[in-house]
Amino acid sequence: MAAASFESYPGRLNDMDSTNESQLASAVLMIRPVRFESNPHTAASNKFQGRNPSKPEQQQIDAVTEFDGLRAVLESNGIQVIAIEDTEDPHTPDSIFPNNWVSFHADGTVVLYPMEAPNRRTERRSDIIETLSDEYGFQVRNVLDLSTHEDESQYLEGTGSLVLDRVNRIAYACLSSRTHLDALGDFAQRMDYKVIAFDAVDRDGEAIYHTNVLMNVGEELAVICDEALVRPDQRTAVVRSLEDTGHEVISLSFDQLDAFAGNMLELRSASGERLIAMSGQARASLSKSQLDRILNHAKIISAPIDRIESSAGGSVRCMLAEVHLPRIRS
Repeated sequence: MAAASFESYPGRLNDMDSTNESQLASAVLMIRPVRFESNPHTAASNKFQGRNPSKPEQQQIDAVTEFDGLRAVLESNGIQVIAIEDTEDPHTPDSIFPNNWVSFHADGTVVLYPMEAPNRRTERRSDIIETLSDEYGFQVRNVLDLSTHEDESQYLEGTGSLVLDRVNRIAYACLSSRTHLDALGDFAQRMDYKVIAFDAVDRDGEAIYHTNVLMNVGEELAVICDEALVRPDQRTAVVRSLEDTGHEVISLSFDQLDAFAGNMLELRSASGERLIAMSGQARASLSKSQLDRILNHAKIISAPIDRIESSAGGSVRCMLAEVHLPRIRS
């Protein structure tokens, strides 16, 4: 499928109310892979990928099995999963991570993002947005297309680059080759967010490619590998912001970062129960004390996706694009 063009708008419309957005979604978009494999065009900036020695054909088989398992866990716990099949052509090996190219907001806005790897840009599909409206009853009022920043080699890869506190209108972002200040500022201005930007590195001093690898913000709980924030002033500012907005903060170690414990996502079931979704590997890395603290806030749900994690360097949160769009009223 060729790269789609999208209608954009210049800024936030006056009749949109940005104050009523919930932090937690009850519906998620997932893309079922067709030609999944470790993407050579993203390997330079993602040190978590390329650990699976299997051939691409086997990576695809394993990814579908793990995808279906995660979907089943989510649905059995009251989350609406909108699963859309990927396309054969063009080849989009990372399409299983839709949160990097799109985010959905409670005022009816859909945001499209600039991607670093050229072979990820064709993941942006207008038909998916139309499907959400036509088949699932979500209201799309506006599309904000930030992908033009690609022309200036400025990138902002969705809620991979951004960890959003939707209630308090704060966007946390660690700067990297996939997260640039110009695109970040554009998002903040158009969507009325305060930005807290910082530098973060792994245990080897390499820049962490996406913010959602090292932190997550839920309704009352936040997890963060704060030792990855090497500048003390930035670390203090981020943790203080999380605490000042009423979040209990759980610190993660580098070992837990490597196990994708930072890549969890808090959701709300159809019955109103808080859920925290994470991979089996992430859950196994957490201590009993950490698990108990998390369970004070939400039920933990998990699924094994080891092959997806080791191939593509992303985990459960990366696979879920939360749908906060309003429902069309009959």
